[in-house]
Amino acid sequence: MKKLLLRLISPAKANRSREAGFTLVELMVVIVIIGLLATVVAINVLPSQDRAMVEKAKADISLLEQGLEMFRLEALRYPTTEEGLEALVTPPENARGNRAEGEGYIRRLPEDPWGNPYQYIYPGEHGRFDVYSLGADGRPGGEGSDADIGNWE
Repeated sequence: MKKLLLRLISPAKANRSREAGFTLVELMVVIVIIGLLATVVAINVLPSQDRAMVEKAKADISLLEQGLEMFRLEALRYPTTEEGLEALVTPPENARGNRAEGEGYIRRLPEDPWGNPYQYIYPGEHGRFDVYSLGADGRPGGEGSDADIGNWE
């Protein structure tokens, strides 16, 4: 009797063990769904990154403009094109401000979001001075994310 019960139960256990895994078709469906979701996310997120980089460049340019104005208030002139933006890190000798000895107008010069230095021209082509980034391509001109971003916008 005991053997008969074991034989009746054994085929049920065997069927369950064969059905315990996933089929190849089920796995492929899941992988395709994950791929579609990743594509939708990438399409929606990548343009946001470009916008964020442009906004960071604009914020950095604004910071550099403030530093240039503080330089002018203390030195009674803007830095020359040759002095460049480096003049904001170390104050001129004839500055008459209340800053600590050797303290500049900004702590360090930022790089633009694409890893290039910001450009400075005095006198500027668009205003008293021009502070700008050459964009993603690092060359003058361009369109879209390659366009120049400056304090004249």
